[in-house]
Amino acid sequence: MSAKTQRSGVSEKAKAGASRRYAETKIKYTDEPLGKVQVVADFLPSPAELAYREEGVKVTLALSKKSIEFFKSEASKHHTQYQRMIRRLLDAYVDGQAPTRQSTRTLRDKAAQRR
Repeated sequence: MSAKTQRSGVSEKAKAGASRRYAETKIKYTDEPLGKVQVVADFLPSPAELAYREEGVKVTLALSKKSIEFFKSEASKHHTQYQRMIRRLLDAYVDGQAPTRQSTRTLRDKAAQRR
């Protein structure tokens, strides 16, 4: 018995028996009608979209202790990183503001015109 199997407590023989059971399970297909079939549009993102990463900028930011504790707690519940949750929250906020957002330059120009 290998050291790995000794640690897990499962023998090689037991593992082999389990895999044989699954290999012997047969799926029975029938020629019954499927009923009404509907083609669903492809809604999954392409592999290129999944691999896309926005360019990140490293920043140092002081946040309140209660905020960090909240994000760490929620991140552990959802098996993710708390920094990623904060980044996504900020990105969602920015995306929500995009239609009404004006650049600093535009605001400065408007203020200068009023003087």
